Amino acid sequence: MGHQSIGDIIVIGGGGLGGYSQNFFIEDYILKQARRDNPSICFIPTACAENDAYIARFFEVFSSFQCRPSVLRFFSRTPDVESVILNSDIIYVGGGNTKSMLAVFETWGVDDLLKQANQQGSVLTGVSAGMICWYEQGITDSYQDRMDILPCLSMLPGCACPHYDSEGDRQPLVHKLLQNDDIQECIAVEDGAAVHYKEHQYYQSIAFQPNKNAYTVKLINGNISEEKHEMQSLY
Repeated sequence: MGHQSIGDIIVIGGGGLGGYSQNFFIEDYILKQARRDNPSICFIPTACAENDAYIARFFEVFSSFQCRPSVLRFFSRTPDVESVILNSDIIYVGGGNTKSMLAVFETWGVDDLLKQANQQGSVLTGVSAGMICWYEQGITDSYQDRMDILPCLSMLPGCACPHYDSEGDRQPLVHKLLQNDDIQECIAVEDGAAVHYKEHQYYQSIAFQPNKNAYTVKLINGNISEEKHEMQSLY
């Protein structure tokens, strides 16, 4: 396979599926990155314990587009996981408990299959837990009493944090982790914003709601720097 075959990765800080914005700009954008018309898009809702309402919402939203939505479940009778993942043009990982999700992924060999699918050209995307899982590390609220850094799938470099504007304890934690030298930098994404990678390299940041941003947060000469990305507006 030539190097050019690697699929894009699009990470969403929060929102999507209509959410509070009542728009489907980010879903439309994701579908346009597939390499064919009427792409197959597979939803992996493991992190939310396969919540029925979340799955129904996914189908409701994507059924309004020219695509073929499906869902991959691990807590009822599970199909041939390899066949499902490797035959999906787009794989959308939902939000929820990242740590629990990654444990299920490891048990079923999903982590390696996602990497293989991406090498073959499948687009990988997701929100919240489905955002941070692609990086080396993510800032997670998987634990009831605290946020923490979680090792993730390492397809994208560095550390990532979703919900940067909507959950008040995230920004101070990112700053503290940088000051303690626990992380070198962090891609921090607000609800209503997303970051798009091509060939696993940064391509652009996208706002699908007004005044939403993504940042590269790092320490420069001992001071926190929040470098706001130039945002491509979808609305």
